[in-house]
Amino acid sequence: MKICIFGAGAIGGYMGAKLARAGAEVSLVARGPHLAAMRERGLTLIEETETFTVPVTASDEPAELGPQDYVIITLKAHSVPPVVGRMQPLIGDHTTIVSGVNGVPWWYFHGIEGPLAGTRIESVDPGGAQWEGLGPERVLGCVVYPEAEVIEPGTVRHIEGNRFSLGEPTGEKSARAMRLSEALQAAGLKAPVRPRIRDEIWVKLWGNLSFNPISALTHATLDVLCTDEGTRKVARDMMLEAQTIAEKLGVRFPIDVDRRIDGGAAVGAHRTSMLQDLDAGRPMEVDALVTAVQELGRLTDTPTPSIDTVLALIRLRARVAGLYGP
Repeated sequence: MKICIFGAGAIGGYMGAKLARAGAEVSLVARGPHLAAMRERGLTLIEETETFTVPVTASDEPAELGPQDYVIITLKAHSVPPVVGRMQPLIGDHTTIVSGVNGVPWWYFHGIEGPLAGTRIESVDPGGAQWEGLGPERVLGCVVYPEAEVIEPGTVRHIEGNRFSLGEPTGEKSARAMRLSEALQAAGLKAPVRPRIRDEIWVKLWGNLSFNPISALTHATLDVLCTDEGTRKVARDMMLEAQTIAEKLGVRFPIDVDRRIDGGAAVGAHRTSMLQDLDAGRPMEVDALVTAVQELGRLTDTPTPSIDTVLALIRLRARVAGLYGP
């Protein structure tokens, strides 16, 4: 079984190191100094209990790697459409695309019934680049929970979490989902196969939709923005609007909004990924985390006044910083 991780930064590097150590036939697509370091001296993973280095097959040219059984995409959502063409040499007749990307996935309306079946989400897949170039029938959903960081080229530090929930868009427990689950579990990772993967997508998105832009606008850490009376109310209002959208789409939330916010506060003085990207001068995940929810609101005739307001503010903040759009 050949597995390629496309975008082997922090999360992709963490998964790749674990798979490689377990003996899986895994390759990594990366670039720059990180790629050069992995080629020269292998990939080092620092965990709480141990540190190890494994030799890995790494390249910035997918054509060198050939068709794969699984291509696991661990890029930021906005980085995927421009590289769909580069992925083509990895895709064969039986390749499964594992979408380990935050936010509303571009394939969301594939494999469901109803009037929105087959609807494409422009904000995360402009022009249908992924729908046409990857194909929704190839997709296996994945909700990524671990946190990790590249602390220097070729070295990834694992912070917490080891679960990658998998799920078919149709909800079936397919052979391809089970095979990948088994490979990830053999590498010491948790990889449950969920019949309702969209439920998990929304529970994670609930926090990302609200906490990320509010933190980037205020520079507050999670514990502060979830407990300050004003910002907690803004987050809660955004989350309730999102919940209405999701429930119209058939999603079931296993917890209520206040417990979800309290869970964010319990994480402590964490700087969200959007705030980290702003500080580091990296493009911000505005569209996958916020714009896409607004788009789903329009599709379901759901008013989103709080989401609209925060989206307008974070778009302008990102544009002023040169980290979003034209």
